[in-house]
Amino acid sequence: MKVYDSHDIKNIALLGNDGSGKTTLTEALLYESGLIKRRGRITMKNTVSDYFPVEQDYGYSVFSTIFHVEWNNKKLNIIDCPGSDDFVGAALTALNVTDTAILLINGQYGPEVGTQNHFRYTEKLQKPVIFLLNQLDSELCDYNNIVEQLQGIYGPKALPVQYPVKTGPDFNSLIDVILMKKLTWGEEGGQPTIEDIPAEEMERAQEMHKALVEAAAENDENLMEKFFETEQLTEDEMREGIRKGMATRSIFPIFCVCAYKNMGVGRLMEFLGNVVPFVDEMPAVHNTRGEEVLLNPNGPTSVYFFKTGVEPHIGEVQYFKVMSGTLKEGDELTNSDRGTKERIAQIFTCAGAQRDKVEKMLAGDIGCTVKLKDVRTGNTLNGANCENRFNWIKYPEPKYIRAIKAVNESDTEKMMQAIQRMRLEDPTWIIEQSKELRQTLVKGQGEFHLRTLKWRLENLDKISVEFYEQKIPYRETITKPAKGDYRHKKQSGGAGQFGEVHLIVEPYHEGMPDPTSYNFGGQEIRVNIKGKEEIPLEWGGKLVFINSVVGGAIDTRFMPAILKGIMSRMEQGPLTGSYARDVRVVVFDGKMHPVDSNEISFTLAGRNAFSQAFRDAGPKVLEPIYDVEVFTPVEAMGDVMSDLQGRRGMIIGMVDENGYQKLSAKVPLKEMSNYSTTLSSLTGGRASFIMKFASYELIPTDLQKKLIDEFSKQNEEDA
Repeated sequence: MKVYDSHDIKNIALLGNDGSGKTTLTEALLYESGLIKRRGRITMKNTVSDYFPVEQDYGYSVFSTIFHVEWNNKKLNIIDCPGSDDFVGAALTALNVTDTAILLINGQYGPEVGTQNHFRYTEKLQKPVIFLLNQLDSELCDYNNIVEQLQGIYGPKALPVQYPVKTGPDFNSLIDVILMKKLTWGEEGGQPTIEDIPAEEMERAQEMHKALVEAAAENDENLMEKFFETEQLTEDEMREGIRKGMATRSIFPIFCVCAYKNMGVGRLMEFLGNVVPFVDEMPAVHNTRGEEVLLNPNGPTSVYFFKTGVEPHIGEVQYFKVMSGTLKEGDELTNSDRGTKERIAQIFTCAGAQRDKVEKMLAGDIGCTVKLKDVRTGNTLNGANCENRFNWIKYPEPKYIRAIKAVNESDTEKMMQAIQRMRLEDPTWIIEQSKELRQTLVKGQGEFHLRTLKWRLENLDKISVEFYEQKIPYRETITKPAKGDYRHKKQSGGAGQFGEVHLIVEPYHEGMPDPTSYNFGGQEIRVNIKGKEEIPLEWGGKLVFINSVVGGAIDTRFMPAILKGIMSRMEQGPLTGSYARDVRVVVFDGKMHPVDSNEISFTLAGRNAFSQAFRDAGPKVLEPIYDVEVFTPVEAMGDVMSDLQGRRGMIIGMVDENGYQKLSAKVPLKEMSNYSTTLSSLTGGRASFIMKFASYELIPTDLQKKLIDEFSKQNEEDA
């Protein structure tokens, strides 16, 4: 295959809601370019995208598909991304390594929550955007209303460059206001008949053409001067102005296609090839040191690996972008993240599962390779005298968590290895062995996300697994001072065990002064600090441990043992077995035996004295509270709000955001277990949400009693 110069390469992310037609559009693009001889169908399971078994079985995209088309001596690298919000990681990855985003819109529904989510990502990354209206042959399609919605959301920057003469089953023609021509297709689509614009459409076409010319002129001083003089631009001048406007995000062109009938696809490719910015026209990226890395084919070689695929009979397929220099077969490179050497044996350009071998790739190009020894997603390989690393991609927090276990316990290690391997393909799958909860947790972006993981484990790795509810990481604390003491005494022949500890516990908060005295039942206990330790706890909060023993009642050498006993109880709180936090402990008295006292004796005495005092100190259970933001259609807002309130959520704000409502709330983690499924049901899949840990707050008294009773009952059963 031909090697393309950087100035002939364009990298494009194809985004859109589920059902918008991305896979069908991909087939049409590949067919128009001649890369495939026949368009595949999703129902036939023979498309270039969605070629993994799980995608064919479920009928929706799970992984991004990288492919390219060649058009007029230009190479367009396109990444087709899953539409479901559950697989947002693929979209974020694609946007970080491409330069332009196509937001595909279902003509039946217009802009959806997913459209706005994707646009928000492009805004954060400052990527050019094309709005592409699909399914114009649907009876429900209302082109004028969709354009009105887009302009209402994104302002006058959203500019039509085409419009359909009519929509619905009879759709077959567009008015193109760049070409100022009418394009008409036969039943099979493909190449259109190009005609003059009919008289009845001329006024509308001229009005839209003028708006486009004016917007294009605003992005170039020379074009602006010409526009002021003539109020006209040539077709090439319009393209140049639109390209510059796209690069600065001052123009968002609105295009039209009917991908299923292959109408408008060739014209879209012309626009992508002629107008979309080339890779060398976009701003330079920066490495992790903040240094600018120029897209220079003659510079030092630096290659960023952004995706790993695992395929039968091949193993790992590593996808990369050449950030600078030229990558050649046989190159010896250094992994800047892992310190290892790698040899690039083969280089391929991508078209889904089909790959074509090339000898080299220049800066800006996207390709893949196989049989690397030690490369992981996110790694950078460098040539001599180059030490670049890249770390742009920030993935969202998990929104759906389940505990997981292998049905056959002997498969546990195999299951963990399989999930870690799957994380190479999708970093938003997270596996964690929780010491606190004594569960293995798998985290993702939604129910579909984890259902896909389960499908792959059971169908590809042949590991039967079960999902069940995660335990909630509660915390225990106290609300008032209390005193406790415990004597551990054991005699069984020979040396025995003896240790006695008297201590005080009280709530701790940052900045509180050291204690001087306490009063319990009229008895004053003075504090004479001999030693103090502040211990930040892994799970949040602190334990402050004070030695106030006088007169040698407990030897200083036993203090670490007492602290060890207290820490063991902090790790398994007396109320629910959860971590305890924010406690100050003052050991003020005790007894020891010259022969029988040892570390184990004082560990047990400290543990039990702490438990006794903790229970008398107004103990409370804290639960994790999350900040939740829900983006929902206006018509579903009432149902969404009622559901959140039914989950003990506190609504703290409502904002109209580009035609959708953003609800902000604080909700206990306990109540978010099945939220993604419920939200999808309430809104017909048209809403999305994000959640992030906020704080620990006191749990309601009735729920605390229930938790304590359940824990006590469990302990009795275990005993």
